[in-house]
Amino acid sequence: MTQETRNFVTEKVNAVIAAPSCCSELKEVAMEWLQAAGSDHEEAATRALVHELEEDVNTIDDTLAFFESPAAAAAFGAETAKGMAAQAREHKAGGGKYCFCAACANGVAILDIKDRLL
Repeated sequence: MTQETRNFVTEKVNAVIAAPSCCSELKEVAMEWLQAAGSDHEEAATRALVHELEEDVNTIDDTLAFFESPAAAAAFGAETAKGMAAQAREHKAGGGKYCFCAACANGVAILDIKDRLL
């Protein structure tokens, strides 16, 4: 991995970790990647990061379904969930294929260059 690519991934990984929407499993793998970056363990940590991102980044359809569900209303309140569902529909109408939260958006940026990482 070039230093330029490593710098890009480091920036995106830090943004994923900082996102309130980042799940604990992804946060753990992302932190392990940061510790391994530039070391002999970087390749294995990169593979783990890509795998976890592929598991955790949500499609816009899955995101929309969640925000329209009773679980979202219970988690965020009915009005907030309704507003998030509207935002998801708008994102999808604009061509968005993946969730718009900071964790997913930065995860997609990493997945978009995975061929340069592995």
